[in-house]
Amino acid sequence: MTPLPLPRLSAVAADYDVLFCDVWGVIHNGRESWPEPCAALATFRTRGGRVVLVSNSPRPASDVVAQLDGLGVPRESWDAFVTSGDATRRVLAGRAPGPAWVIGPDRDWPLYEGLGLQTVPGPDDAAFISVTGPHDDTTETPEDYRARLIPAAARGLELICANPDKVVRRGDVLIYCGGALADLYAELGGPVVLAGKPHPPIYDLALAEAARLLGRPVERRRVLCIGDGVTTDVLGAERQGLDCLFIAAGIHEAAAGADGGLDPARARALLDAEGTSARYAALELAW
Repeated sequence: MTPLPLPRLSAVAADYDVLFCDVWGVIHNGRESWPEPCAALATFRTRGGRVVLVSNSPRPASDVVAQLDGLGVPRESWDAFVTSGDATRRVLAGRAPGPAWVIGPDRDWPLYEGLGLQTVPGPDDAAFISVTGPHDDTTETPEDYRARLIPAAARGLELICANPDKVVRRGDVLIYCGGALADLYAELGGPVVLAGKPHPPIYDLALAEAARLLGRPVERRRVLCIGDGVTTDVLGAERQGLDCLFIAAGIHEAAAGADGGLDPARARALLDAEGTSARYAALELAW
C-alpha cells in the first residue's frame, strides 16, 4: 500500500502511547543533531507519551549516550535507549570464551567488555566471527574483506553481526556498516546471526523498556516505530505488527518530489522494492 503522508507527528500522536524511534538518520546524521525531530520527541513526551530510542549501534546504549550528548540530542527527547549492541551482548555471552575473530573499529570495543571473550587476529583459530563494521569505515568497503571471509565461510564459522545496518549517512557521505559485511558473508555461504533491527531480540528489549516506562503491558496497536531504514526499521516494525512512520529523507533522497516535498509514490516504490510497507511516510520528523 502507499504510505499516508504525515508531515506532522501531532496529527496522530494521540493514537500512540510509545514511540520506538531510530536515531541515526532521524534525529542526527553522525555529525550534528537536528533540532526539529528532537523537539517533536520532546513534545510527545510532554503530552504523556514515552519515547524509546531503538538503534542499530553495535555498542551498548550506556556507551552511546555520551555520543548523543556530544551531538546535542537533548535528554528531554527520550526516556529509554536500547541498541543492537545490547541485544548482541546476550548472543555473545552465550558463546564465551570463544575465541572470536573481531572485525570493527576500536570505538566499538565496549560491546565486548565484561563478557570474558578471547580474541584472535584472524579466522584460522576462531570459533566464530564478531563484526561491528569495517575497521576503517572512511576508506574500506566489504570487498576489502572478501579474501579473508572466504575460508571462514568454507569452514562454516558463524558471523555475529552487531549492526545490521548496511549503510548510514555521515554528514553528506554514505558509509558502510556491519550489515554490508554480513551480506557479503551470507553471499559466500557463511551462517549469519543478527539481533538488531529488523530481528526480534532488539524489539523484545524495547517492548520491555516500554512496559517499564508505562507501568503496564504494552498495547502493540499504540506503538509507533519511526525510522529511515527500509530493511531495518520498516521491515522490523512490519514483522512485529507495529505501525511505522518511514522517514524517507534519511538514506533515501529519491523519495522527494520535484517540489522538494514527499512523493508518496516514490516512497512506496522504495518500500515495494524490499517487499515491505509502512502506514505513514514523511521526509523528516516534525511535530
